[in-house]
Amino acid sequence: MNLTEEQKEKLNLYAALVWEKKDLLNLTSVADKQEIFDRHIADGLEGAKTILSLADKEKITVADLGSGAGYIGITIAVAMPQAQVTLVESSERRCKFLNWVILKLNLKNVTVKQERAGERKLTEEEKYDFVTERAMGKIEDILPLCLGYKKENGFFMAYQSGITLAGRRTAAYKLKDDKERNLVVF
Repeated sequence: MNLTEEQKEKLNLYAALVWEKKDLLNLTSVADKQEIFDRHIADGLEGAKTILSLADKEKITVADLGSGAGYIGITIAVAMPQAQVTLVESSERRCKFLNWVILKLNLKNVTVKQERAGERKLTEEEKYDFVTERAMGKIEDILPLCLGYKKENGFFMAYQSGITLAGRRTAAYKLKDDKERNLVVF
């Protein structure tokens, strides 16, 4: 994915912010800052590429469920400033971290919602064009609640390792460590 110098700088700052708070907030188990790029930001960029390939309009909405440290949602917001991204996270301390990151990166296209995904039924106006999840659990367990966040003609994108689902679009890719990943699109 082609990024501007400003976008690259924001992703570098984002990785530095995660690295700074990783132990205090239990954000990641990575051994070094480069691994944040190689594992986490790489996944977010793959998500942005997939969204761009599927989007049929300029202004789109994205919900990143179970955002954690924001790897997927923050990366998509940086790579796609035309997208309005909502980070949905249940942990108050992680929501505070995400809001701090948004301020530090001066991201105008990101909001944070502190809620547990699926704990309430959304109205059609509250739903999103694209919904992402990574590391929320087994696909059969999370699928119903994640689908509840997407608009009728929207897409749900699940990051899964080593599986593909028959009849679903799958973007297969490898991380820098040759670990195979699949982005399954519903």
